[in-house]
Formats: sequence, structure tokens, C-alpha cells
Amino acid sequence: MRGRSTAEADTVPLKRRRKAKIRLTGADGAPARVQDYHSKAIDRALTVLECFPASETTLSLSDLAALSGFPESSLFRVLATLEARDYLLRNPDGSYRLAPRVTHGLIYQRAEDARQQMFPVLEALNHRFNETTSLAFLFGERIQVIEVIEAVQDVRATNVLGKTLPPHCSSMGKAIAAFQPKAGIDRILQVYGLIRLTDRTKVERAGILGEFEEIRERGFAREHEESALGIGCFGVPLFDARRQVVSAVSIICPLIRLSADREQEIVDALLDVSRHTTIAG
Repeated sequence: MRGRSTAEADTVPLKRRRKAKIRLTGADGAPARVQDYHSKAIDRALTVLECFPASETTLSLSDLAALSGFPESSLFRVLATLEARDYLLRNPDGSYRLAPRVTHGLIYQRAEDARQQMFPVLEALNHRFNETTSLAFLFGERIQVIEVIEAVQDVRATNVLGKTLPPHCSSMGKAIAAFQPKAGIDRILQVYGLIRLTDRTKVERAGILGEFEEIRERGFAREHEESALGIGCFGVPLFDARRQVVSAVSIICPLIRLSADREQEIVDALLDVSRHTTIAG
């Protein structure tokens, strides 16, 4: 049997597949509403996942029953399914926590929410001081810059969007790391490493932990040529409703413009932001 040439094949009309027509109508023939196709099983699974406010939250069966309003008998089947599909992890004590495939998405969404919330604040600080303002967020054990508004100056200090910050020698890195639980501080310092970036970088663990204690007491972190020469930077933590810190805002500028009075004015403005801001999520 002789096959068709390419030219002949190109002239053969293709059969169009007919699209199935789905008529969304109710039992009475009237147009159906979205809620008519509501899945109770999926709704229950999503309700359970939304009971976990943070990646580190652990909840028992009774906790989840109280939060969701579902009876434990039917709730257990939902939990078993979510665990089997790797949306939940069960701890040795029988409690549950979110699996990484869920927490990663939640963390990035929370970071985006923080960025949108804080952008007008960064703009206001940038316009007031005409210095570079930045926002950082904690992704697990990594502190990363998620927003930067640069100064309009011939000589200016800059930041890099997406940069991973050293927790021991950058103002936002310090401001976030200092307010973590002890185990969290240990992980953050271990993941980044105590690397000396300039002659003024602290790399002694005891000294770094002592500075973190001072930051918790005074409410802000400072950096003077610890990660780069010729710059000064000030950062403050941003608390959420649970008084946890996963974000920080900073102002960075060349030391040639950083008088004692200007430094105090910048610190006061940042502390005002920290005290009157609650990060959503």
C-alpha cells in the first residue's frame, strides 16, 4: 500500500473533535449554581489544611476536631488521606503538621503578601530619606531580599533583589535571626556559615549571640561595614499576630552621609514602623 506524500498529507483535512457540551442545570432545569457542585470531601480536606496557621504548627486529632468542627470519626479518615498523599506529616506523638509540599507554597504566598503590604511603607521611607530601602523574608533557614527601592543619588548604597543575607553581619539578617527560637538561630547560622566578609565581620559565635540579645532589647539591628565597606545599614523586625518574626525592613546608605543625628532619625523612623506594623498571615 502506497503511503501519501507529505504534500498529499498536508491537503487532507483534519477531523475536528467535537467538544462535549456540559449543561450546568439543576434538577428543575434551571441554570445550576456553583454551590450545587460543591464537594464536601474536598471542602473538609481544605478546611483541615487551613487549621494550620504556620509551617511549624502541630495539632492533635482533638485539636483539629475543635478547630474544624468535624467529628473525630470522620476527621480521622480525612487526616489519613492527607497523610497518605503527603499533604500532612504525622509526628511521633500522633500530632500532625503540614508537609513540605504545602509549607513551601504557604511560605512564598506569605512572603508575597508581606511584600505587597510593606511596599507603601518602603516607598515612604525611601522618599523621606532618599536612601535605599529593602524588605527581607525568612524562607526556612534562608533570609532573602524580596523588595528593594533604591535611592536617587549619584552615590548610593544598593541592595540586590533575591540576595540571601548573612544572618550574622547584615542588619535585616540580624533583625530576623535574633528573634527566632534558639533552635532556629542555630539552624540559620549553621546553614549560612559564619563567614568573614570584611575586617569588621563578627565570626565568633558567642559575640554574635550576645549581639542578638542586644537587638532583642533595643528593637533594631545595625551594620557598619560588616558585609561591605563604606556602608551603614539599619534593620528592624516585623512581627505577625503571633509575635513571630519572619520579615524585616531596612535603610542602607553610604557612611559619608551618616551623621549621628541622621542615624538617630533613621533608627527612630524604623522603630516606629516595627512598633506599628503587624505582618499579615
